[in-house]
Amino acid sequence: MSDLSSSVTELSNSFSGRLLLPNDSEWDVARRVHNGLVNKRPALIAQCRGSADIALAVRLAREKGLEIAVRGGGHNVGGRSTIDEGLMIDLSPMKYVHVDAKARTARAAGGTLWGQFNRETQVHGLATTGGIVSTTGVGGLTLGGGLGWLMPKHGMALDNLLSVEMVLADGRVVRASADEHPDLFWAVRGGGGNFGVASSFEFRLHEVGPLVTGGLVAWPIERAREVLRLFRDLAAEAPDDQMLAAALITGPDAATKLVAILAGHFGNSSAAEQAVKPIKSFGQPAMDALGPIPYTQLNAMLDASYPQGARNYWKSHFCEKLADDAIDALVESFMRCPSPMGQIVIENFHGAATRVPPTDTAYALRSSGFNVLVLSQWMDAADDTKGSAWARASYAALEPFVGPSRYLNYLDQDDLGDRVLTAAYGPNVRRLQSIKEKYDPENVFHFNVNIPPKA
Repeated sequence: MSDLSSSVTELSNSFSGRLLLPNDSEWDVARRVHNGLVNKRPALIAQCRGSADIALAVRLAREKGLEIAVRGGGHNVGGRSTIDEGLMIDLSPMKYVHVDAKARTARAAGGTLWGQFNRETQVHGLATTGGIVSTTGVGGLTLGGGLGWLMPKHGMALDNLLSVEMVLADGRVVRASADEHPDLFWAVRGGGGNFGVASSFEFRLHEVGPLVTGGLVAWPIERAREVLRLFRDLAAEAPDDQMLAAALITGPDAATKLVAILAGHFGNSSAAEQAVKPIKSFGQPAMDALGPIPYTQLNAMLDASYPQGARNYWKSHFCEKLADDAIDALVESFMRCPSPMGQIVIENFHGAATRVPPTDTAYALRSSGFNVLVLSQWMDAADDTKGSAWARASYAALEPFVGPSRYLNYLDQDDLGDRVLTAAYGPNVRRLQSIKEKYDPENVFHFNVNIPPKA
Protein backbone atom coordinates (compact mmCIF):
# COMPACT_ATOMS: atom_id res chain seq x y z
CA MET A 1 0.00 0.00 0.00
CA SER A 2 2.89 2.36 0.72
CA ASP A 3 4.12 1.85 -2.84
CA LEU A 4 0.66 2.73 -4.15
CA SER A 5 0.51 5.77 -1.88
CA SER A 6 3.77 7.12 -3.24
CA SER A 7 2.56 6.58 -6.81
CA VAL A 8 -0.67 8.42 -6.00
CA THR A 9 1.28 11.31 -4.53
CA GLU A 10 3.38 11.50 -7.70
CA LEU A 11 0.34 11.23 -9.98
CA SER A 12 -1.54 13.95 -8.09
CA ASN A 13 0.69 16.58 -9.65
CA SER A 14 -0.86 15.93 -13.08
CA PHE A 15 -4.31 14.66 -12.07
CA SER A 16 -7.11 17.25 -12.14
CA GLY A 17 -9.64 15.14 -10.21
CA ARG A 18 -9.22 13.45 -6.84
CA LEU A 19 -7.36 10.27 -5.94
CA LEU A 20 -8.79 8.66 -2.80
CA LEU A 21 -7.08 5.99 -0.70
CA PRO A 22 -8.81 4.05 2.10
CA ASN A 23 -7.38 6.35 4.76
CA ASP A 24 -8.90 9.46 3.13
CA SER A 25 -12.02 10.82 4.80
CA GLU A 26 -14.03 10.95 1.54
CA TRP A 27 -13.19 7.37 0.51
CA ASP A 28 -15.95 5.60 2.43
CA VAL A 29 -18.70 7.71 0.86
CA ALA A 30 -17.12 7.59 -2.60
CA ARG A 31 -16.95 3.79 -2.65
CA ARG A 32 -20.71 3.38 -2.15
CA VAL A 33 -22.92 2.50 -5.11
CA HIS A 34 -26.69 2.47 -5.51
CA ASN A 35 -27.18 -1.16 -4.45
CA GLY A 36 -26.69 -1.38 -0.69
CA LEU A 37 -26.07 -5.13 -1.00
CA VAL A 38 -22.74 -4.27 -2.64
CA ASN A 39 -20.03 -3.42 -0.10
CA LYS A 40 -16.69 -3.42 -1.89
CA ARG A 41 -13.49 -1.71 -0.83
CA PRO A 42 -11.31 -0.39 -3.66
CA ALA A 43 -7.60 0.11 -3.07
CA LEU A 44 -7.90 3.41 -4.93
CA ILE A 45 -10.73 5.57 -6.25
CA ALA A 46 -9.85 7.88 -9.14
CA GLN A 47 -12.51 10.58 -9.40
CA CYS A 48 -11.84 11.80 -12.92
CA ARG A 49 -12.65 15.15 -14.51
CA GLY A 50 -11.87 14.27 -18.12
CA SER A 51 -10.33 11.82 -20.56
CA ALA A 52 -6.80 12.77 -19.54
CA ASP A 53 -7.51 11.77 -15.94
CA ILE A 54 -9.04 8.49 -17.09
CA ALA A 55 -5.98 7.72 -19.23
CA LEU A 56 -3.65 8.41 -16.29
CA ALA A 57 -5.74 6.18 -14.03
CA VAL A 58 -5.74 3.31 -16.54
CA ARG A 59 -1.97 3.52 -16.93
CA LEU A 60 -1.47 3.57 -13.16
CA ALA A 61 -3.67 0.51 -12.72
CA ARG A 62 -1.72 -1.39 -15.33
CA GLU A 63 1.62 -0.41 -13.82
CA LYS A 64 0.50 -1.56 -10.37
CA GLY A 65 -1.36 -4.67 -11.49
CA LEU A 66 -4.70 -3.40 -10.20
CA GLU A 67 -7.98 -4.65 -11.61
CA ILE A 68 -10.29 -1.90 -12.91
CA ALA A 69 -13.98 -1.19 -12.37
CA VAL A 70 -15.68 1.81 -13.95
CA ARG A 71 -18.42 3.78 -12.23
CA GLY A 72 -20.74 6.11 -14.13
CA GLY A 73 -24.06 6.45 -12.31
CA GLY A 74 -23.28 3.52 -9.99
CA HIS A 75 -26.64 1.83 -10.62
CA ASN A 76 -25.36 -1.53 -11.90
CA VAL A 77 -27.25 -4.05 -9.77
CA GLY A 78 -24.43 -6.60 -9.93
CA GLY A 79 -21.96 -4.19 -8.35
CA ARG A 80 -19.70 -4.20 -11.39
CA SER A 81 -18.99 -0.48 -11.02
CA THR A 82 -16.84 -1.05 -7.95
CA ILE A 83 -14.21 -3.56 -6.89
CA ASP A 84 -12.34 -5.03 -3.95
CA GLU A 85 -8.61 -4.21 -3.77
CA GLY A 86 -8.57 -2.68 -7.25
CA LEU A 87 -9.04 0.70 -8.91
CA MET A 88 -12.47 2.27 -9.23
CA ILE A 89 -12.45 4.78 -12.06
CA ASP A 90 -15.22 7.09 -10.88
CA LEU A 91 -16.74 9.30 -13.58
CA SER A 92 -19.29 10.95 -11.28
CA PRO A 93 -17.52 14.35 -11.37
CA MET A 94 -17.87 14.32 -15.18
CA LYS A 95 -21.37 15.72 -15.59
CA TYR A 96 -22.15 18.01 -18.50
CA VAL A 97 -24.65 18.07 -21.33
CA HIS A 98 -24.13 20.24 -24.41
CA VAL A 99 -27.17 20.48 -26.68
CA ASP A 100 -27.01 21.58 -30.31
CA ALA A 101 -30.70 22.27 -30.85
CA LYS A 102 -30.27 23.10 -34.53
CA ALA A 103 -28.49 19.84 -35.31
CA ARG A 104 -30.67 17.96 -32.80
CA THR A 105 -27.72 16.37 -31.05
CA ALA A 106 -26.38 16.34 -27.51
CA ARG A 107 -23.05 15.35 -26.01
CA ALA A 108 -22.97 14.12 -22.42
CA ALA A 109 -20.00 13.32 -20.19
CA GLY A 110 -19.58 9.79 -18.86
CA GLY A 111 -20.85 10.55 -15.34
CA THR A 112 -24.04 12.30 -16.42
CA LEU A 113 -27.38 11.04 -15.08
CA TRP A 114 -30.50 10.79 -17.24
CA GLY A 115 -32.38 13.36 -15.19
CA GLN A 116 -29.66 15.90 -15.93
CA PHE A 117 -29.61 14.96 -19.60
CA ASN A 118 -33.39 15.28 -19.94
CA ARG A 119 -33.45 18.61 -18.14
CA GLU A 120 -31.04 20.13 -20.66
CA THR A 121 -32.58 18.61 -23.79
CA GLN A 122 -36.16 19.41 -22.75
CA VAL A 123 -35.34 23.11 -22.65
CA HIS A 124 -35.38 22.73 -26.44
CA GLY A 125 -38.31 20.29 -26.57
CA LEU A 126 -35.92 17.46 -27.45
CA ALA A 127 -35.08 14.06 -25.96
CA THR A 128 -33.69 10.64 -26.74
CA THR A 129 -34.45 7.21 -25.28
CA GLY A 130 -33.05 7.15 -21.77
CA GLY A 131 -34.23 4.89 -19.01
CA ILE A 132 -37.26 4.97 -16.73
CA VAL A 133 -35.42 6.14 -13.59
CA SER A 134 -33.79 9.56 -13.78
CA THR A 135 -30.94 8.75 -11.36
CA THR A 136 -29.56 6.08 -13.71
CA GLY A 137 -26.27 6.88 -15.44
CA VAL A 138 -26.26 7.70 -19.14
CA GLY A 139 -23.15 5.61 -19.80
CA GLY A 140 -23.97 2.26 -18.22
CA LEU A 141 -27.53 2.24 -19.48
CA THR A 142 -26.52 3.08 -23.05
CA LEU A 143 -23.57 0.68 -23.35
CA GLY A 144 -25.77 -2.22 -22.26
CA GLY A 145 -28.78 -1.40 -24.44
CA GLY A 146 -30.78 1.45 -22.99
CA LEU A 147 -34.49 0.71 -22.73
CA GLY A 148 -36.79 3.59 -21.89
CA TRP A 149 -40.06 5.36 -22.54
CA LEU A 150 -39.14 6.30 -26.11
CA MET A 151 -37.86 2.90 -27.30
CA PRO A 152 -40.92 1.95 -29.42
CA LYS A 153 -40.75 5.26 -31.27
CA HIS A 154 -37.02 5.95 -31.42
CA GLY A 155 -35.24 2.70 -30.57
CA MET A 156 -32.90 1.88 -27.70
CA ALA A 157 -30.56 4.52 -26.28
CA LEU A 158 -27.67 2.94 -28.19
CA ASP A 159 -29.64 3.19 -31.45
CA ASN A 160 -29.42 6.95 -31.04
CA LEU A 161 -25.67 7.07 -30.46
CA LEU A 162 -23.68 9.07 -33.01
CA SER A 163 -20.26 8.72 -31.40
CA VAL A 164 -18.46 7.73 -28.20
CA GLU A 165 -15.13 9.00 -26.89
CA MET A 166 -13.21 6.08 -25.41
CA VAL A 167 -10.09 5.62 -23.33
CA LEU A 168 -8.57 2.29 -24.35
CA ALA A 169 -6.56 -0.21 -22.33
CA ASP A 170 -3.27 1.30 -23.51
CA GLY A 171 -4.36 4.80 -22.45
CA ARG A 172 -5.12 6.06 -25.97
CA VAL A 173 -8.15 8.30 -26.42
CA VAL A 174 -10.17 7.55 -29.55
CA ARG A 175 -13.50 8.50 -31.07
CA ALA A 176 -15.73 5.64 -32.17
CA SER A 177 -18.42 6.42 -34.74
CA ALA A 178 -19.75 5.20 -38.07
CA ASP A 179 -16.64 6.59 -39.81
CA GLU A 180 -13.95 6.34 -37.08
CA HIS A 181 -13.16 2.94 -35.60
CA PRO A 182 -16.48 1.61 -36.89
CA ASP A 183 -15.77 -1.88 -35.52
CA LEU A 184 -15.38 -0.44 -32.03
CA PHE A 185 -18.52 1.65 -32.51
CA TRP A 186 -20.43 -1.50 -33.41
CA ALA A 187 -19.08 -3.29 -30.32
CA VAL A 188 -19.73 -0.60 -27.70
CA ARG A 189 -23.37 -0.38 -28.76
CA GLY A 190 -24.38 -3.21 -26.48
CA GLY A 191 -21.00 -4.60 -25.44
CA GLY A 192 -21.02 -2.91 -22.07
CA GLY A 193 -17.72 -1.77 -20.60
CA ASN A 194 -15.65 -4.49 -22.27
CA PHE A 195 -13.68 -2.26 -24.64
CA GLY A 196 -12.58 0.75 -22.64
CA VAL A 197 -13.85 3.66 -20.57
CA ALA A 198 -16.48 5.79 -22.32
CA SER A 199 -15.74 9.39 -21.39
CA SER A 200 -18.51 11.02 -23.44
CA PHE A 201 -21.48 10.17 -25.64
CA GLU A 202 -23.03 11.99 -28.59
CA PHE A 203 -26.73 11.31 -29.16
CA ARG A 204 -29.31 12.04 -31.84
CA LEU A 205 -32.30 13.92 -30.39
CA HIS A 206 -35.98 13.96 -31.32
CA GLU A 207 -38.91 16.30 -30.76
CA VAL A 208 -40.60 15.17 -27.55
CA GLY A 209 -42.99 17.08 -25.31
CA PRO A 210 -42.29 18.94 -23.14
CA LEU A 211 -45.86 17.82 -22.22
CA VAL A 212 -46.67 14.19 -22.98
CA THR A 213 -49.27 11.67 -21.80
CA GLY A 214 -48.04 9.17 -19.24
CA GLY A 215 -48.22 7.66 -15.80
CA LEU A 216 -49.82 4.60 -14.24
CA VAL A 217 -53.14 3.12 -13.24
CA ALA A 218 -53.29 0.54 -10.44
CA TRP A 219 -55.93 -1.96 -9.31
CA PRO A 220 -56.30 -4.28 -6.29
CA ILE A 221 -54.17 -7.40 -6.58
CA GLU A 222 -57.32 -9.55 -6.83
CA ARG A 223 -57.64 -8.27 -10.39
CA ALA A 224 -54.04 -9.04 -11.32
CA ARG A 225 -54.72 -11.78 -13.84
CA GLU A 226 -57.34 -9.85 -15.82
CA VAL A 227 -55.25 -6.66 -15.73
CA LEU A 228 -52.17 -8.48 -17.02
CA ARG A 229 -54.25 -10.04 -19.79
CA LEU A 230 -55.47 -6.53 -20.71
CA PHE A 231 -51.84 -5.37 -20.75
CA ARG A 232 -50.92 -8.26 -23.04
CA ASP A 233 -53.77 -7.45 -25.42
CA LEU A 234 -52.93 -3.74 -25.52
CA ALA A 235 -49.26 -4.56 -26.16
CA ALA A 236 -50.21 -6.64 -29.20
CA GLU A 237 -51.80 -3.56 -30.82
CA ALA A 238 -49.59 -0.80 -29.41
CA PRO A 239 -48.44 1.85 -31.91
CA ASP A 240 -44.86 3.11 -32.02
CA ASP A 241 -46.01 6.23 -30.15
CA GLN A 242 -46.87 4.18 -27.06
CA MET A 243 -44.68 2.50 -24.44
CA LEU A 244 -46.32 0.01 -22.07
CA ALA A 245 -45.21 -1.83 -18.96
CA ALA A 246 -46.97 -3.65 -16.15
CA ALA A 247 -45.97 -4.19 -12.55
CA LEU A 248 -46.93 -6.11 -9.46
CA ILE A 249 -46.20 -3.70 -6.63
CA THR A 250 -47.11 -2.74 -3.06
CA GLY A 251 -48.91 0.54 -2.46
CA PRO A 252 -47.65 3.57 -0.53
CA ASP A 253 -49.05 2.11 2.72
CA ALA A 254 -46.43 -0.69 2.45
CA ALA A 255 -49.20 -3.27 2.85
CA THR A 256 -51.68 -3.20 -0.05
CA LYS A 257 -50.59 -5.29 -3.00
CA LEU A 258 -51.50 -3.85 -6.41
CA VAL A 259 -51.23 -4.54 -10.12
CA ALA A 260 -50.43 -1.59 -12.37
CA ILE A 261 -50.16 -0.68 -16.03
CA LEU A 262 -47.66 2.04 -16.89
CA ALA A 263 -48.03 3.91 -20.16
CA GLY A 264 -46.37 6.70 -22.05
CA HIS A 265 -47.71 8.13 -25.30
CA PHE A 266 -45.61 10.46 -27.45
CA GLY A 267 -47.96 11.30 -30.30
CA ASN A 268 -50.56 14.06 -30.50
CA SER A 269 -52.93 14.57 -27.56
CA SER A 270 -56.06 13.23 -29.25
CA ALA A 271 -54.29 9.99 -30.28
CA ALA A 272 -52.86 9.71 -26.77
CA GLU A 273 -56.29 10.11 -25.19
CA GLN A 274 -57.67 7.30 -27.32
CA ALA A 275 -54.66 5.06 -26.68
CA VAL A 276 -54.90 5.25 -22.88
CA LYS A 277 -58.70 5.11 -22.72
CA PRO A 278 -58.88 1.28 -22.41
CA ILE A 279 -56.54 1.52 -19.38
CA LYS A 280 -58.34 4.35 -17.62
CA SER A 281 -61.79 2.83 -18.22
CA PHE A 282 -60.94 -0.69 -17.04
CA GLY A 283 -63.17 -1.13 -14.00
CA GLN A 284 -62.63 0.75 -10.78
CA PRO A 285 -58.91 1.42 -10.19
CA ALA A 286 -57.34 1.93 -6.81
CA MET A 287 -55.19 4.69 -8.29
CA ASP A 288 -55.24 6.66 -11.55
CA ALA A 289 -52.18 8.81 -12.19
CA LEU A 290 -52.24 8.62 -15.99
CA GLY A 291 -52.61 11.84 -17.96
CA PRO A 292 -50.75 14.90 -19.23
CA ILE A 293 -47.30 15.16 -17.62
CA PRO A 294 -43.98 16.86 -18.45
CA TYR A 295 -41.57 14.36 -19.99
CA THR A 296 -38.96 15.14 -17.31
CA GLN A 297 -41.47 14.22 -14.59
CA LEU A 298 -42.50 11.03 -16.38
CA ASN A 299 -38.85 9.98 -16.51
CA ALA A 300 -38.50 10.64 -12.76
CA MET A 301 -41.89 9.25 -11.70
CA LEU A 302 -40.46 5.98 -10.38
CA ASP A 303 -37.34 7.37 -8.69
CA ALA A 304 -38.73 7.14 -5.15
CA SER A 305 -39.37 3.41 -5.62
CA TYR A 306 -35.64 2.75 -6.04
CA PRO A 307 -33.88 4.61 -3.19
CA GLN A 308 -30.13 4.90 -2.92
CA GLY A 309 -28.73 2.29 -0.55
CA ALA A 310 -31.63 -0.16 -0.74
CA ARG A 311 -30.49 -3.77 -0.99
CA ASN A 312 -31.23 -5.21 -4.45
CA TYR A 313 -31.09 -8.66 -5.99
CA TRP A 314 -32.57 -9.07 -9.48
CA LYS A 315 -33.42 -11.90 -11.83
CA SER A 316 -34.77 -11.31 -15.32
CA HIS A 317 -35.44 -13.02 -18.62
CA PHE A 318 -37.14 -12.21 -21.92
CA CYS A 319 -40.42 -13.90 -22.85
CA GLU A 320 -41.58 -13.66 -26.44
CA LYS A 321 -45.14 -14.35 -25.26
CA LEU A 322 -46.99 -13.77 -22.02
CA ALA A 323 -49.04 -16.93 -21.67
CA ASP A 324 -51.85 -17.29 -19.13
CA ASP A 325 -49.75 -19.86 -17.26
CA ALA A 326 -46.87 -17.38 -17.08
CA ILE A 327 -49.22 -14.73 -15.70
CA ASP A 328 -50.42 -17.20 -13.06
CA ALA A 329 -46.84 -18.02 -12.07
CA LEU A 330 -45.90 -14.34 -11.73
CA VAL A 331 -48.95 -13.44 -9.65
CA GLU A 332 -48.47 -16.44 -7.36
CA SER A 333 -44.79 -15.56 -6.94
CA PHE A 334 -45.54 -11.96 -6.10
CA MET A 335 -48.02 -12.97 -3.41
CA ARG A 336 -45.05 -14.55 -1.60
CA CYS A 337 -42.85 -11.41 -1.87
CA PRO A 338 -41.38 -10.80 1.60
CA SER A 339 -40.75 -7.05 1.24
CA PRO A 340 -43.09 -4.18 0.34
CA MET A 341 -40.27 -2.84 -1.83
CA GLY A 342 -40.14 -5.96 -4.01
CA GLN A 343 -41.72 -5.89 -7.46
CA ILE A 344 -42.24 -7.86 -10.63
CA VAL A 345 -41.99 -5.64 -13.71
CA ILE A 346 -42.99 -6.60 -17.26
CA GLU A 347 -41.70 -4.31 -20.04
CA ASN A 348 -43.17 -4.56 -23.52
CA PHE A 349 -40.66 -4.51 -26.38
CA HIS A 350 -42.12 -3.46 -29.73
CA GLY A 351 -41.75 -0.85 -32.44
CA ALA A 352 -38.50 0.76 -33.57
CA ALA A 353 -36.33 -1.05 -31.00
CA THR A 354 -37.35 -4.40 -32.49
CA ARG A 355 -36.93 -3.50 -36.16
CA VAL A 356 -33.12 -3.30 -36.07
CA PRO A 357 -31.46 -6.53 -37.28
CA PRO A 358 -29.74 -8.32 -34.34
CA THR A 359 -26.31 -8.14 -36.00
CA ASP A 360 -26.43 -4.39 -36.79
CA THR A 361 -25.16 -3.63 -33.27
CA ALA A 362 -23.63 -5.77 -30.54
CA TYR A 363 -26.95 -5.48 -28.72
CA ALA A 364 -28.95 -8.45 -30.01
CA LEU A 365 -32.26 -8.40 -28.11
CA ARG A 366 -34.46 -7.24 -31.00
CA SER A 367 -37.50 -9.49 -30.55
CA SER A 368 -40.98 -8.28 -29.79
CA GLY A 369 -42.20 -9.53 -26.46
CA PHE A 370 -41.89 -8.97 -22.73
CA ASN A 371 -38.86 -8.43 -20.55
CA VAL A 372 -39.75 -9.78 -17.11
CA LEU A 373 -37.80 -8.52 -14.10
CA VAL A 374 -38.09 -10.01 -10.63
CA LEU A 375 -36.85 -7.06 -8.59
CA SER A 376 -36.22 -8.02 -5.00
CA GLN A 377 -35.51 -4.97 -2.86
CA TRP A 378 -35.32 -4.44 0.90
CA MET A 379 -33.55 -2.26 3.45
CA ASP A 380 -32.41 -4.45 6.38
CA ALA A 381 -29.32 -6.65 6.05
CA ALA A 382 -31.08 -9.21 8.25
CA ASP A 383 -33.43 -9.85 5.30
CA ASP A 384 -30.68 -10.64 2.78
CA THR A 385 -31.31 -14.39 2.71
CA LYS A 386 -35.06 -14.24 2.22
CA GLY A 387 -34.79 -11.33 -0.21
CA SER A 388 -32.50 -13.18 -2.58
CA ALA A 389 -34.30 -16.50 -2.08
CA TRP A 390 -37.62 -14.99 -3.18
CA ALA A 391 -36.05 -13.64 -6.39
CA ARG A 392 -34.50 -17.02 -7.23
CA ALA A 393 -37.71 -18.92 -6.52
CA SER A 394 -39.78 -16.50 -8.61
CA TYR A 395 -37.28 -16.72 -11.46
CA ALA A 396 -37.44 -20.51 -11.33
CA ALA A 397 -41.23 -20.32 -11.61
CA LEU A 398 -40.83 -18.17 -14.73
CA GLU A 399 -38.27 -20.40 -16.46
CA PRO A 400 -40.74 -22.68 -18.31
CA PHE A 401 -41.94 -19.63 -20.27
CA VAL A 402 -38.71 -17.82 -21.18
CA GLY A 403 -36.98 -17.46 -24.53
CA PRO A 404 -33.26 -17.56 -25.38
CA SER A 405 -32.45 -13.88 -24.73
CA ARG A 406 -31.65 -11.76 -21.67
CA TYR A 407 -31.23 -8.01 -21.20
CA LEU A 408 -27.63 -7.21 -20.29
CA ASN A 409 -28.32 -4.34 -17.88
CA TYR A 410 -30.47 -6.49 -15.60
CA LEU A 411 -27.90 -9.26 -15.06
CA ASP A 412 -26.93 -9.60 -11.39
CA GLN A 413 -23.55 -10.50 -9.90
CA ASP A 414 -24.06 -14.27 -10.21
CA ASP A 415 -25.10 -14.15 -13.89
CA LEU A 416 -21.85 -15.37 -15.43
CA GLY A 417 -20.41 -17.76 -18.01
CA ASP A 418 -20.80 -18.72 -21.64
CA ARG A 419 -24.51 -19.37 -21.33
CA VAL A 420 -25.10 -15.81 -20.14
CA LEU A 421 -22.93 -14.38 -22.94
CA THR A 422 -24.98 -16.25 -25.52
CA ALA A 423 -28.23 -15.06 -23.94
CA ALA A 424 -27.04 -11.44 -23.93
CA TYR A 425 -25.28 -11.28 -27.31
CA GLY A 426 -26.79 -14.09 -29.38
CA PRO A 427 -25.11 -14.35 -32.80
CA ASN A 428 -22.66 -11.54 -32.01
CA VAL A 429 -20.42 -13.31 -29.47
CA ARG A 430 -17.63 -14.34 -31.88
CA ARG A 431 -17.41 -10.95 -33.55
CA LEU A 432 -17.29 -9.28 -30.15
CA GLN A 433 -14.43 -11.57 -29.12
CA SER A 434 -12.46 -10.61 -32.24
CA ILE A 435 -12.92 -6.90 -31.53
CA LYS A 436 -11.99 -7.46 -27.90
CA GLU A 437 -8.78 -9.12 -29.09
CA LYS A 438 -8.00 -6.04 -31.19
CA TYR A 439 -8.70 -3.33 -28.60
CA ASP A 440 -8.16 -5.09 -25.26
CA PRO A 441 -6.14 -8.28 -25.90
CA GLU A 442 -5.07 -8.59 -22.26
CA ASN A 443 -8.66 -8.28 -21.02
CA VAL A 444 -7.85 -5.28 -18.86
CA PHE A 445 -11.54 -4.38 -18.77
CA HIS A 446 -12.98 -7.63 -17.45
CA PHE A 447 -14.92 -6.56 -14.40
CA ASN A 448 -18.21 -6.68 -16.31
CA VAL A 449 -20.29 -9.28 -18.13
CA ASN A 450 -17.00 -10.22 -19.67
CA ILE A 451 -16.33 -10.97 -23.31
CA PRO A 452 -12.98 -12.79 -23.36
CA PRO A 453 -10.59 -12.02 -26.24
CA LYS A 454 -10.73 -14.50 -29.08
CA ALA A 455 -8.21 -17.27 -28.39
